Amino acid sequence: MPGLIVSPAPHIRSDVSIEKIMYSVIIALIPATACGVYFFGAHVISIIVACILSALCAEYVALRLMGKQFVMDGSAIITGLLLALCLPPRIPLWMAALGAAFAIAFAKCAFGGLGHNIFNPALVGRIFLLASWPVAMTTWIMPFTYDAVTTATPLDLWKMQQIATPHLNLALGNVSGCIGETSAVAILIGGVFLIAKRYIDWRTPLSYIATVGILMLLLGQDPVFHILAGGLFLGAFFMATDYVTTPITREGRIIFGIGAGLIVVVIRLIGGYPEGVAFSILLMNAFTPLIDRHVKPRVYGVKRKKIFTSPGDK
Repeated sequence: MPGLIVSPAPHIRSDVSIEKIMYSVIIALIPATACGVYFFGAHVISIIVACILSALCAEYVALRLMGKQFVMDGSAIITGLLLALCLPPRIPLWMAALGAAFAIAFAKCAFGGLGHNIFNPALVGRIFLLASWPVAMTTWIMPFTYDAVTTATPLDLWKMQQIATPHLNLALGNVSGCIGETSAVAILIGGVFLIAKRYIDWRTPLSYIATVGILMLLLGQDPVFHILAGGLFLGAFFMATDYVTTPITREGRIIFGIGAGLIVVVIRLIGGYPEGVAFSILLMNAFTPLIDRHVKPRVYGVKRKKIFTSPGDK
């Protein structure tokens, strides 16, 4: 029969598409984005727009150079938005735009485009900016102080002076920090939305956050503070759950989360940086192929091959 397509079972029909998932993630990031604008002022909107436009332009140019067609699937928008939420509220616009372009060009399109990248593009862009302009990337302001008066983040205060910020401030976001990382409640709302839609697996954020909390408790630290402070929630729900750069199996995602949590604890307690979320996810991205190789899903209809060690075993 002309036009008949034959493919192996199982045949699963779903209305879920890449575009639908991507734009659902954008919707899930609205609470965190709104909190960033509320706490740090309207200038934050300019940073977000600069990152998104730069990401879209970089992807368009890169795909055309690769001989591929540009499709507005929402992935570049998410990269730009996530990068913007990981940046200080007063970073220069040109710097934010350059970070977004670098993320798309070198962390995504250089590997072949969507579905082929090894590392999370937004985090690669953030690390690029941190390595290139460390002062601008570590200059913070207090909420509602829309000026150039700098301050320290809760993790900076804890790292340098062992001062713990109240848990309520960390949960609501009334602290200094990156644009979209301060409000744990806002991020949690978006994360629960994606879990309810079954667009992300709850195992990764739970194992990630739980590992940090349990290890900090065992090491004599305040686990609630370390769970709520920094970018742990944003990284756990929106970056460690990336389809492309994280394991495909349930067990593999748990291993990924535990490994990332362990790295965060090591960096925060021993390393020179007060925060380690970006480094932890990127390092575990490198281990994803190894995890997928050794933690494989069972293929339907295939039985394990029995190995005979002696004639009596037959």
